[in-house]
Amino acid sequence: MNTRDRAGENPLLENNAPYGAPAFDRIRVEHFEPAIERAIERAREEVNRVANAPGVATFENTIEALEKSGEMLERVASIFFNLNAAATSDEMQEVARRVAPALAAFQHEVHANRALFARVKQARENVTGEMSPEQRALLERTWRAFIEGGANIEGPGRERFKEIVIELSRLSLDFERMVLADTNAFALHVTDEARLSGLPDGARDAAAAAAAGRGLDGWLFTLHEPVYVPFMKYADDRAAREEMYRARSSRGMKGDENDTREVIRKITATRLEKARLLGHDNHAARVLVDRMAGSPATVNRFIDELLTPAREAAERELREVAASAGGDLQAWDWSYHANKLKRQRFAIDDEMTRPYFQLERVQAGIFDLARRLYGVTFRPVDVPLYHEETRCFEALDGDDFLALLYLDYFPRENKGGGAWMTCFREQAGATRPLVSIVMNLPRPAGGKPSLLSFDEVTTFLHEFGHALHAMLSRCAYASTSGTNVYRDFVELPSQVMENWALEKEWLDTWAAHHETGEKIPGELVEKIRLSSRFASGYACCRQLGLAMIDMAWHSITTPVTGPVEDFERRAAARAALLPPVEGTSVSPAFTHVFSGGYAAGYYGYKWAEVLDADAFSLFKRDGIFNPATAAAFREHVLEKGGSEHPMTLYKRFRGAEPSITPLLEREGWQ
Repeated sequence: MNTRDRAGENPLLENNAPYGAPAFDRIRVEHFEPAIERAIERAREEVNRVANAPGVATFENTIEALEKSGEMLERVASIFFNLNAAATSDEMQEVARRVAPALAAFQHEVHANRALFARVKQARENVTGEMSPEQRALLERTWRAFIEGGANIEGPGRERFKEIVIELSRLSLDFERMVLADTNAFALHVTDEARLSGLPDGARDAAAAAAAGRGLDGWLFTLHEPVYVPFMKYADDRAAREEMYRARSSRGMKGDENDTREVIRKITATRLEKARLLGHDNHAARVLVDRMAGSPATVNRFIDELLTPAREAAERELREVAASAGGDLQAWDWSYHANKLKRQRFAIDDEMTRPYFQLERVQAGIFDLARRLYGVTFRPVDVPLYHEETRCFEALDGDDFLALLYLDYFPRENKGGGAWMTCFREQAGATRPLVSIVMNLPRPAGGKPSLLSFDEVTTFLHEFGHALHAMLSRCAYASTSGTNVYRDFVELPSQVMENWALEKEWLDTWAAHHETGEKIPGELVEKIRLSSRFASGYACCRQLGLAMIDMAWHSITTPVTGPVEDFERRAAARAALLPPVEGTSVSPAFTHVFSGGYAAGYYGYKWAEVLDADAFSLFKRDGIFNPATAAAFREHVLEKGGSEHPMTLYKRFRGAEPSITPLLEREGWQ
C-alpha cells in the first residue's frame, strides 16, 4: 500500500477539519488514487458486514446499515470528481480514467452480491410496524438500485452487465474531456480594432486581458460562454460571428482526437444494451420509471403540448427579426439581430442593465433574499480553498449552522463550461452539507468590476436555488436528502428562484449603479420585465429541440450507425426554425446528456418551468416575500429532498397539482 493512503499522510482520508471541510491546501493529485483505493477497501468491508450479518434481515440492520456504508468513499470520490470538473489538469484526467472504472466495478460488485441482495429482498418482504415516508422512500430506492444494478440478471448477461457499467463510466469521462479540450483549442485572435465594432467595453477589455495573458497583442475571444454569448449578440462583424458560431457548434466533430461522434454512438448503443438486459425497451423507458413523467410517451406528449404554442410564437418572432434585419437569417445572425430589435422595441439591452448588476451586489442581494424568505444568513469563513478565486461562506439558520457554501465565479481553461451546483458532502441527519456553486461569469477587466447581464443574474439565482435545496435539507439519509430527487423535479427549487429577477420590489433592495450608487430606475426594471418575454417562443423551441434530441438518442431500439448530425436533425426537425448549418451539430458537445446525468431527462427543464410558474403564482398572489408561502415552500419542498414522491410534496405546498396555465400566461402565449 502506498504510504500516502495512511490517515495523517493523505489529507483525503482525514475528516477532522472544522466543518469537515476538505483540506484543499494539502490535497495533491497524487493523493487521490491511493485514497480511492483505500476507501473502496473500507466500503467493501462495510458492505460485506451487512451481507453476512446473522439473523433475519430488517430495515435497520440491512437497508439503513447499507445506506451508512461507504461514507469515506463517497466523501473522497465527491472531492475528486468535483475538482475534476472545476479545476482539472491532464494528471487529474488520467487519474479519472483509471479510478472511474474501478468505482463503477465496485458499485457493480455491491449490486451483484447475491447474499446482500437476498438480505435486501428479505428486509423488503418482511417490513413490519410503522415506517416513516422517508424510510419507505429509502427502502424502495435501495431496492430499485439493486434491480437497476443488475442484481436480477442471470446467466452470461451478468458478466456483460458488469462490462457495460465500467465501459459507460469510461465513455462519459472521455466525452467530457474531449469537449473541454476542443473548447479550449479555438480562439479568435483579432488585431484590427475595426473588427470589434459593436462590442461593449467590458467584452473588449476581457478580450484584451485574455490576449495579454497569452503574450499576444490585440484581443482574444474564446468559446467559453461569458465570451461567446456577448460576442454573438453584439459583434457587427458578421464574418467573425460566423467563425465563432461554426467553431462552437462544430466542437467534437472535426475528425481529430477530440471528435466525440463515435463516443456518442458507443454511449447510446451501450445504454440501450444495458436497458435491454434490465428488461426495458430502451434507455429512456428505463430512466423514466423513476421520474415524475413516468414514461417516454408522457414526455413526448408534454413536449408536443408546449411545442404548439411555442412554435406559433417563434415563427412570429422569426418573421419580425428577419424583417428588421432586412433579409434571411442564418444561425449566427439570430442573437445579433434579435438583440437589435429588442433594443429598438424596448430601448433596452444587457449593456444598459449591466452597470446595475455588479457581482458583489448581486451576491449580497441573493444572500439577503435567502434571509427574507427563509431566515438564512451568510458570513465569510476561513477554510482551505481549491482555487485562489473561490470563496466560502458559513450558512446559518439563526444561530444554527446549516452548511458551507463555496462560490467559484470565473472561467478558467481547466474548468468546465456553464454553471452548476454540487456537494462535497450531502446532508444526512446531524451531518450538514458542504455545497458549491460553480459558474463562468465575466472576469473583472479594464479596471472595472465583474458586471453581469440579466441572464447571468438569473443563472446565479438558479444555481443558488439548487444550493438552498441542499443547504435547507432536513432528511435522515444522504440518499434522500437535498437534490437527490427525481430529475424532473430537481429544477423546481432552482427555476422558481429566477422569478425574483423580474421583481422590482426585490431589485430595489440591492441593484445600484456600480459607479454612481444610483438605484436601478423603475422604468428600466419595467423594460426588463416587458422585454423578458421577447423571443420566448424561439427560446422555448430551442429547449424543446434539445429535449427532442435527447429523447431520440435514448429511445433508439437499434444502435445508430449513420452520421450523428443527420440523426439529430431528424429528431429535432419539428422544433427547428433556422436553416441547418453544414458541419455543425449539438450532440457532439451535449455534455448534459452524454456526461452530465441528464440522459432522457433534458425535458425536465421545461417540465420544471410548469412547476415553477405555478408555484411562483402563489408568491405573486400573496406577496413575493410572504412568510407563510416561503415557510410552506421550505417545509414541503426544500427540506424534504426525496423523502416522499415529488407530487405529494408539491400538492402539500400548493394544495393542488400544477397547472400549465401560469406558464402560458407568463410567456404571453395565452
